[in-house]
Amino acid sequence: MSALFDILASAGLWAAVLRIATPLILATLGALISERAGVLNLGIEGIMTFGAMSGWLAVFNGADLWVGLLVAALGGAMFGLLHSVLTVTLGLSQHVSGLGVTLFASSFAYYVFRLMVPVAGTPPTIEPFRPLNIPALSDLPFFGPAFFTQTAPTYLAIGLAIALAYLIARTPVGLAIRMTGENPHAAEAQGLNPMAIRYGAVIFGSALMGVGGAFLTLSAFNSFFPTMVQGRGWICIALVVFASWKPERALLGAILFALFDAFQLRLQTVLSGVVPYQIFLMIPYLLSIAALAVMARRARVPQALMQPYRRGER
Repeated sequence: MSALFDILASAGLWAAVLRIATPLILATLGALISERAGVLNLGIEGIMTFGAMSGWLAVFNGADLWVGLLVAALGGAMFGLLHSVLTVTLGLSQHVSGLGVTLFASSFAYYVFRLMVPVAGTPPTIEPFRPLNIPALSDLPFFGPAFFTQTAPTYLAIGLAIALAYLIARTPVGLAIRMTGENPHAAEAQGLNPMAIRYGAVIFGSALMGVGGAFLTLSAFNSFFPTMVQGRGWICIALVVFASWKPERALLGAILFALFDAFQLRLQTVLSGVVPYQIFLMIPYLLSIAALAVMARRARVPQALMQPYRRGER
């Protein structure tokens, strides 16, 4: 028990939690804002992969790290536009379109990577974001190394979660998004354009997914490989339900999953040789399923989610 307590009381654990949570926060927020407008986007996995590749490739070719994030956002927005055309304009199945986007974006990312980067024994690397040293705060015992030595994109992700929570709950823009996701015909009666709102939400959400993927190559690691997203996109879909479509809960859910993940990695070192490591790899997913089962019963799904909208029809 003392070993478990030592793990939980370790500043390194909590620093890793924020690091692991960052791409989940960004991608979950992207999925959440899209679904609040009534459009399910299952393309997260592929969009994150393309964002990871495009952001890294931009920096590899000499661009600034922040420009790399912008390129990843534009790449994600491009696939968001494709998904919007298929689901909002043409009214096709959001499930099928999302899965198609995932397969296309993942394959296209690998194709472009192999086209632009020469094959080598080891993947080429870049200089990633460095942890920030915040005066006074970074020097605090425990809290400094745990929470105030992260890279800039981590603080950006947390700030975005807070900003989106305020935007959706307290602003006219958020009201328009919520109304479109609940009853687009009522939104139309109020003089709003539900199709434009859905387009904007999907494109903006997909841009956030791309930035979430770019975090992996520009901050967490320093190179790209095709399988690096490793199912995070599918976790984000579950986190949206866990969060009951609320950004502040999405932030909490991402941190909770990251805690499970970081904890199992350290638990492997304590119980190495006693328990097969595959059991530890299962822990975060099993705990996430349990948490999702509890929270999903209380979740209120946007009423117009996955329902095609046609102007003038009811």
